[in-house]
Amino acid sequence: MLTIHAAPLVLPAGAAPGMNAPVVDGAVAVDGDRITAVGPYDEVAEDAPGARVRRWPGVLTPGLRQWHPLWLLRHCYHPDPREADELGEQPLWGERLAALGDLTETRWSGSVRRGVQRMLRCGTTAVASPGARFRDPMVATAVARSGLTVVGTTGAPGTLLGERPDLDPFAQGYDLPGSVHGPRTIGGRADLAVFDVPDAAALRERGAATCVATVLAGRLVYRAR
Repeated sequence: MLTIHAAPLVLPAGAAPGMNAPVVDGAVAVDGDRITAVGPYDEVAEDAPGARVRRWPGVLTPGLRQWHPLWLLRHCYHPDPREADELGEQPLWGERLAALGDLTETRWSGSVRRGVQRMLRCGTTAVASPGARFRDPMVATAVARSGLTVVGTTGAPGTLLGERPDLDPFAQGYDLPGSVHGPRTIGGRADLAVFDVPDAAALRERGAATCVATVLAGRLVYRAR
């Protein structure tokens, strides 16, 4: 189904030549898993009669890249919602992880799946790993099933920044251009994220917790209620 995602565009690569500034009334047309048009809403909609239109609050960006997925998925435990009263909702690591004792493979597998889902809720559409592959079978399986793109680690920061693990790609100190995994290009894979903020500066300040939607290969895989 042809779908138009309508919201102000930041980093509007793939739009008309010379259109580098944000597009206030912007849109991205998606057919299947591919982007077919990027630019002002009126122009995109005119060329896509009958398309389903999704209007979003905030700004529409390319999907984000997570540099440290293996660390976040295998050196952190992501509590099940049923464990929230006891363990909280944030990833557990270090001494708190050690206090859980030896986790069974079933429990680790559930943690990895929840970690992947929570990455999607942060607008993440790509995860980095040396050689663009995961050797850990539990992580490889969860990532493959999610549809996340696996990219290499060229240019990756050497360590996680901050005092605790954070699924927010912006927590690693990058601005929006440094946090996306690629531009929106016509004919490219439709990996998009929507954040309920007024502009890119506010997004960098408030972070990926403002994500209201994630589109992965054309599929709406997360939508805030």
